[in-house]
Amino acid sequence: MSNDAHLRRAVTRRDVLVRSAHGFGAIALASMMPTPAAAVQRVNALAAKPPHFKPKAKSVIFLFMVGAPSHIDTFDPKPALEKYDGQLLPPSYGTVVSEFTKGDTPLLKSPWKFSKYGQCGRDVSTLFPHMAQHVDDMCFVRSFYTESTVHAPAMYQVNTGRILMGYPSMGSWITYGLGSESENLPAYVVMPQPEGTPEGGTPCWGAGFLPAVYQGTVFRPGPNPIVNLRPPAGVTPEQQRRTLDFLQSMNEMDTLDSDTEMAARISSYELAFRMQSHAPEAVDISKESAVTRKLYGLDEKRTSEFGTRCLLARRLVERGVRFVQIYSGGGPVSVQWDAHSNLVENHEKMCGMTDLPIAGLLQDLKQRGLLEETLVIWGAEFGRLPMSQGGNGRDHNPHGFTMWFAGGGVKAGASIGETDELGLRALDKRLHMRDFHATILNLLGLDQNRLWFLHNGRNEKLTDFGGNVIQEMLA
Repeated sequence: MSNDAHLRRAVTRRDVLVRSAHGFGAIALASMMPTPAAAVQRVNALAAKPPHFKPKAKSVIFLFMVGAPSHIDTFDPKPALEKYDGQLLPPSYGTVVSEFTKGDTPLLKSPWKFSKYGQCGRDVSTLFPHMAQHVDDMCFVRSFYTESTVHAPAMYQVNTGRILMGYPSMGSWITYGLGSESENLPAYVVMPQPEGTPEGGTPCWGAGFLPAVYQGTVFRPGPNPIVNLRPPAGVTPEQQRRTLDFLQSMNEMDTLDSDTEMAARISSYELAFRMQSHAPEAVDISKESAVTRKLYGLDEKRTSEFGTRCLLARRLVERGVRFVQIYSGGGPVSVQWDAHSNLVENHEKMCGMTDLPIAGLLQDLKQRGLLEETLVIWGAEFGRLPMSQGGNGRDHNPHGFTMWFAGGGVKAGASIGETDELGLRALDKRLHMRDFHATILNLLGLDQNRLWFLHNGRNEKLTDFGGNVIQEMLA
């Protein structure tokens, strides 16, 4: 090889400058770009965000009755069942197959009597003597339906809009869209039944494909709903702050923007630190007056536990929590509304646990001026069939059932939709869960078509391809 050939392949200083020009440009561009937000300050993903338009409600309390109460024994009386009691379903209704029955069992009249209450004259059974006193504040919708006779898929549809697990819950969508008005408490709180969670489990309040920071925070039953709230003995707040800052700086060094689990963990650490100063006061009900305790039934054995959760819900929304979900029922069937047998025993037990506390919640919110800005929802995953199961129970009925709403901009004293004369199917103004969700978003000032998240190349929404806002519900 000649020396000339070697010199031709040599890299000159000019070659270095030419080949590295793009690199110098990138360095120059980087210096002109704004510093990443994480390097300047930690961004609070739950900071309050403006709604799309003026809202009628600021927060939601969702009272979920696990296992499904019978609408025809609570808020939707059917005199025809008295007439046809013990007879088979007329052939004109077709074959009705549910989870455990095949439509060949006799019709069963309601064991309870109904009376009209309030200026609006709404029908309520003797199961709910306390809630009946508040019908003038409620809006009844008697024509909802879901698409599964099985508990978990139906629960997913009510909570997430889909019958499959893995989609974001309504509470997650709302906190994603609006954030929280409180910097020191979770934006989305879930309070299950002490005996256990509902069949649907954690996907009922999960964030799905949304950033994990928007999932529900579970409060445990009992006098200490938030565990490990107090700092370790001998550790000062300043020491905790330094430790947390160091830990989070290390986490942020290795965290990608797409790692929502790590981002959620960092946000959780920050929130947990702030909660040590503020949450004890929020969950401490010892300073509530004797009148308030009586209002929620805290001094009565059968209502004390559920009443405590209802009182906590009021205290949380009062302090800026955006979405609170309280589950009545969970764990063993004996502590659910799932009355496949012994309908009377089951519903009188579950109603006895919840009637007074829910009435107390409505009254307390109203007298504090909070009901106008708090949307209270009562409902479940479906209703019950008008036919009997085992002679004294009822099987699942997703074809038509009742939910009621109060406060938060709904039309008080209204009744929307109806089921047929036996209470089997929604007959007038059939309403899907997409309509349910679209209406709740609307009351909170959110446009269902503008609240979306890009997932797998598709702009996903709570209402999927869209629901209809129930205009008759709006005040």
